[in-house]
This record gives sequence, C-alpha cells and structure tokens, in this order.
Amino acid sequence: MPVLALLSAVLVVGFEQLVQWRFGAAGIVGLLLLTVGIKAKSPAVSSAGAVLLAVLLAGPAL
Repeated sequence: MPVLALLSAVLVVGFEQLVQWRFGAAGIVGLLLLTVGIKAKSPAVSSAGAVLLAVLLAGPAL
C-alpha cells in the first residue's frame, strides 16, 4: 500500500509541474481552485477553477 501512495504522490507532483511549466502561475491557481472545490464539494469554486483552466487551454486557439 505505501508503494501505491508514493506512486500517486509522484504522479500528482509531476502533473502539477507540467501545468506550471505549460501555463505558469495562472495554471496552478486554476488547478488549486478545481482541487479545493472538489474536496470542499463547492460547485462555484470548482467551476471557477475549471473555467480558468479551459480559458488557458483555449487561449492560443482564440
């Protein structure tokens, strides 16, 4: 079981680093809002994070 927790932590940290490298501080804020909103079961906060990430992803296409 500790191996699964370690692998999960490594994947999460790697994903956060990828988001920060690709989208900068705004990407980390969006990911943080999305994560906090899901954990707190707050649709408004998670929606704000999802919209921020969507705008960052669609930015070059607009």
